[in-house]
Amino acid sequence: MGTRLGELVERLGGQLAGEPNLEVTGIAPLQEAGASHISFLSNSKFRQQAAASGAAALILSPADDAIIKDQFGGARIVTPNPYAYFARAAQLFAAQGEIKPAPGAHPSACVAPDASVDPSASIGPNAVVESGARIGAGVVIGPGCVIGRGAVIGPDCHLFANVTFHARCQIGARGIIHSGAVIGTDGFGFANEGGVYIKIPQTGRVMIGADVDIGANTTIDRGALADTVIEDGVKLDNQIQIAHNCRIGAHTAMAGCVGVAGSAVIGKYCTFGGAAMVLGHLTIADRVHVSSGSMVSRSILEPGQYTGFYPLAKNADWEKSAAIVRNLDGLRDKVRALEKTIKTLTTHQEPK
Repeated sequence: MGTRLGELVERLGGQLAGEPNLEVTGIAPLQEAGASHISFLSNSKFRQQAAASGAAALILSPADDAIIKDQFGGARIVTPNPYAYFARAAQLFAAQGEIKPAPGAHPSACVAPDASVDPSASIGPNAVVESGARIGAGVVIGPGCVIGRGAVIGPDCHLFANVTFHARCQIGARGIIHSGAVIGTDGFGFANEGGVYIKIPQTGRVMIGADVDIGANTTIDRGALADTVIEDGVKLDNQIQIAHNCRIGAHTAMAGCVGVAGSAVIGKYCTFGGAAMVLGHLTIADRVHVSSGSMVSRSILEPGQYTGFYPLAKNADWEKSAAIVRNLDGLRDKVRALEKTIKTLTTHQEPK
């Protein structure tokens, strides 16, 4: 199925330079796009590739359009944010080819008699929906998923195969949870008595807002007493750990393997690079951006970019640097002693 460029602009905006009745069937990279494709230029470093592209149409910014419009032979859609425009266009093309599962429960699914399942929802093979759970309109529950007692899945959510969504947890509309994710596991809560750990029951929930994406094998722990909260629009990559009683602010995004320890409060519109770590009970302000591999060991109260790791080096150089770092404490004491000696000598030599 194709889409006319004029129709695309009517739905998504932008300024079209070219034939509005030209039909495109999908999006392709600059170098691979053909006469039926639309492509996009979001990085000015690739202007030459864009100018030489065989795409039928190109999505680009006003600045890039001014430079390559005379070199590119196809139609152009000019917009301030080509990458966001590409994302929305890709959604439209993906929806055209989407095969939605049929409503209803597969014969091998196990749905509790008192669970509330909207007639338009789809429950896949071997899925389990436990007592009191509520499944909203248009929800897709993939094969092997488990929806716990009293859990709530908002309208138009999609849970891919083998997601576990534990008892009493909730997610708002249009959520996406990828395979292997586990929502609502017990938080890591234990009291120590004489070297023996005593488990603290985790009686809170995980409360997830609308338009949240959760990657494969990501885990979000339920709260000990209060709830773990994931606000609207949060995007979590694969293999992320969110511990109990955390709060993740709206529209914050985390790349793979990020770990957030218990009771951390993270603001809105933050970003965390892959494998960044946040210690427990810290507060991070809105619009904080943490670089990949960084360890956040103190609260961050001002927006900005933060980085906390030693630059990569050859192993021999790193070992030398590590040896110097180990000796810094002794070096500091020596410097202080020298400063004290210099001060004493200077005082004694001053003219009377």
